[in-house]
Amino acid sequence: MNGKTVLVTGGAGFIGSNLANSLAAENEVIAVDDEYLGTPENLSDEVEYVGKSVLDEDLPTEGVDAVFHLAALSSYAMHEENPQKGVRVNIEGFVNTVVQARDDGCDTVVYASTSSIYGNRTEPSPEDMAVETRTGYEASKMGRERYGEYFSHHYDMTMAGMRFFSVYQGYGGNEEHKGEYANILAQFADDIASGRSPKIYGDGTQTRDFTHVDDIVRGLVAAAEHELDGVYNLGTGESYDFNTVVELLNEELGTDVEPTYVENPIPEYVYVHDTMADISKMNEATGWEPQISFREGLRSICEQYT
Repeated sequence: MNGKTVLVTGGAGFIGSNLANSLAAENEVIAVDDEYLGTPENLSDEVEYVGKSVLDEDLPTEGVDAVFHLAALSSYAMHEENPQKGVRVNIEGFVNTVVQARDDGCDTVVYASTSSIYGNRTEPSPEDMAVETRTGYEASKMGRERYGEYFSHHYDMTMAGMRFFSVYQGYGGNEEHKGEYANILAQFADDIASGRSPKIYGDGTQTRDFTHVDDIVRGLVAAAEHELDGVYNLGTGESYDFNTVVELLNEELGTDVEPTYVENPIPEYVYVHDTMADISKMNEATGWEPQISFREGLRSICEQYT
């Protein structure tokens, strides 16, 4: 993207700020955020910041060429704290943003969905597999996808829903403000570097497809550039268990901190034990593939501590 006017909702959050800062090098970027979890300190001076909620009626959509809608209550725990707010932000906020963009002449929207709807998978999860919702958070993201289909079919808009897999950057990037909601890699690295024992739910055999935020940003941009429609995975196609994560972080940091195993406070029937992306659809559509290996990503997380 070059010379465009772009709106990023949730633009002061972790993924949103990385995207906004990257796009601002060659585009006019407006970042909207209500600071529920984001902070404008994440944004570069080149990004125009607007402190608003996606539920507001006067969003800055005039003259916008593309909308990246990342604003959300972005986890199971956040949604359960206030399910009504989760529905309003995750679904109504999405519809409100898209309608205003549409009315102002924008027909390209890329939005955040979730890989949580795949449930427990040790094999790569393709976009066309059967999915179900077991939590309010997952239901709200599926609601987005259904409304994305509506806007695509009824208004001929290109609506690309991106199912993210375990996005990370580390506290040295724009993730530290998330605290307990930060990716487990960032939390574990900070614990180990500080001499604290990282807490692992269960026995540590659960796995995640850890995807660096820089690869996510490239995928989001590719989706807009190719005017994709439908849903697409953004992951790596590889997974690592939490015990291995702790072992490799100790190796990178030159430490020997043992984890503490605790009972999982999240009900077993909703806890996603394993994830892995099938990225073939996105690759075939745009040529996108992840560029940051897991070990390279771990090294970048640990740099601030060494």
